[in-house]
Amino acid sequence: MLKDFFSKKRKYATIPAERQQPANFNGDGGVMTKCPECKTILYTKELKKQLMVCNNCHHHMNLTAYERMDSLCDDDSFVEYDKDLTAQDPLQFPDYPEKLEKDREKTQLNEAVVTGEGYIGGSPVVLGVMDARFRMGSMGTAAGEKITRAIEHALEKKRPFIMFSASGGARMQEGVLSLMQMAKTSAALKKMDEAGLLYISVMTHPTTGGVSASFASLGDYNFAEPGALIGFAGRRIIEQTIRQELPEDFQTAEFLLKHGQLDRVVPRAEMKETIAAVLDIHGYKKR
Repeated sequence: MLKDFFSKKRKYATIPAERQQPANFNGDGGVMTKCPECKTILYTKELKKQLMVCNNCHHHMNLTAYERMDSLCDDDSFVEYDKDLTAQDPLQFPDYPEKLEKDREKTQLNEAVVTGEGYIGGSPVVLGVMDARFRMGSMGTAAGEKITRAIEHALEKKRPFIMFSASGGARMQEGVLSLMQMAKTSAALKKMDEAGLLYISVMTHPTTGGVSASFASLGDYNFAEPGALIGFAGRRIIEQTIRQELPEDFQTAEFLLKHGQLDRVVPRAEMKETIAAVLDIHGYKKR
């Protein structure tokens, strides 16, 4: 059954151009939205029905964390964890508190990740979803703590854990305390593995830096959305270091799939169905 699941042939949207920043999310309030990839003008209302995927070039635009949860969880099943947990300023970094406050006002989030529990296809799960609008989805102490607590909830409830990553990496304003979250989240996932619980990691655009080098790459299943930028260091730095020109599609989800670093590239419209199928394969009970 598992072999059949991975042997399905699918067509993926191919977006070879490197994008070091996530596509602008401009679906709030405006009647029309321009696709950042093919420049097609789209009705925002219709675009949202299509989960922010362009019907012309299939470019996957950014979803907010709550939009992502709504697209995945069964109706009225999501319950949020640690909503009021917020970042501090441990290093007294200049202007950091003011920047955090601006992001809170802009996104209506207290941190770059939303965590909670719900049901997908009738199966109980614990989820985490990163939101690139908040400090570029960077991982600080609060984000790392929220993800770790969510994993601990999954352990306690014996539920699978599903993580959607979208991040520029570790948050520099918190220094080594931010980098420590790589080890902290990875250690919590090791306990998941020892308990025999399922972890599904889904990488969205972009998943880079310390996030790509820690919990984002540790899934029992590692999925990604079409065209997502995934990697540790930037393309320019790598080319300067190795003094070679990299392939045009380097660090895209499709490139990683071709080289065995992903299990599947999953179009957004098929994501819930795919995750539900994996949960079913592993025998998780439905309510």
